Amino acid sequence: MAEKSSSRRPGGSAFKQQRLKSCQPVIAPKSVIPVFYLIAIIFAPLGGYLLHESDKVSELMIDYTHCAQTESNGGAPTGEFKNMPINNAVIAFYKPQISYNFPRWKQRQALAWNETITQCVIQFTVPTELNPPVHFLYRLTNFYQNERSYVKSLDPDQLSGGKPDRAQLAHNCKDLWETADHKIIYPCGMIANSMFNDTFSNLTLVNSPIQNIPTSYNFSQTGIAASDDDDKYDETSYNISEIAPPPNWVKRYPDGKYTPEFPPIDPSKNELFQVWMRLAGLPRFRKLYGINNNNTLPIGTYELVIDLLWPVSSGRKSFVITTTTEIGGKNPFLGLAYIIIGMLGGVLGIVFTVKHFLQTP
Repeated sequence: MAEKSSSRRPGGSAFKQQRLKSCQPVIAPKSVIPVFYLIAIIFAPLGGYLLHESDKVSELMIDYTHCAQTESNGGAPTGEFKNMPINNAVIAFYKPQISYNFPRWKQRQALAWNETITQCVIQFTVPTELNPPVHFLYRLTNFYQNERSYVKSLDPDQLSGGKPDRAQLAHNCKDLWETADHKIIYPCGMIANSMFNDTFSNLTLVNSPIQNIPTSYNFSQTGIAASDDDDKYDETSYNISEIAPPPNWVKRYPDGKYTPEFPPIDPSKNELFQVWMRLAGLPRFRKLYGINNNNTLPIGTYELVIDLLWPVSSGRKSFVITTTTEIGGKNPFLGLAYIIIGMLGGVLGIVFTVKHFLQTP
């Protein structure tokens, strides 16, 4: 019986025989060099526009990390105001209309929650009107919200108003879910426990060349959280007697307990809490603390009082007052990057043009 012949030859179609029509562009100087010029024409002006818009943003950033330390260790004085260290402030106002002094500070003691706390009082000048919206942010450095165990240390069911069982809380929040007297910590986990809790007063006008203007400029905590955070949170269904505040929150509550007069937070309404719970991907970040969408911040010297409650070790903490433009906040990097790409394209275009003409017979 004859053996069947087997063939590994593919079919005779154009696809299988690799005879499909194709287009292979010829990379010639006349087709490549214009691309470099086109990159220069597009990117350089666009980068200039982005850089100009970034420069129009007015921004004041003041580092108050060491305010509570002694004056000899770089802290603020306890008596009269004195100038802050030169590295503590970054000032970038667009078209200032008056001259201004460097920010000054001092520290003082105050009574809050039945105990003495340190306050940092800072005076600074706003040399140009800041049109709304005016944003007030806090800035932290060397704080890793993206660490794996930190990211997982919360219970979504608890934050959305549920009453998860103790086994679930122990799994999700590890050591920060129960107190020594077996009360449930609400909200549990490292994220909530480490919430930034320095408090900032509204701005009080100290001096201004303009007459008949308000003596206080207020920031609102409404509208500072992302709109899609609403579905994640709801008022707790726990009874007050069942729960206790996180360890780092106990100073805010008499005897470290929730009471009808000092109830637990409602995470669905506390936007500062929602902002904190939206984790940052880098160890240096800013988070929105307040916003004024309606009023212009007039020219003048202002005073800000900060209750120093949030400790730092190897990191730093600052506050930022800033405006925005059509492209967002201050970010000179993007504009400079576009300009550099445009210049690089132009230089390469010129180099290849000269080389092409020198090689042409």
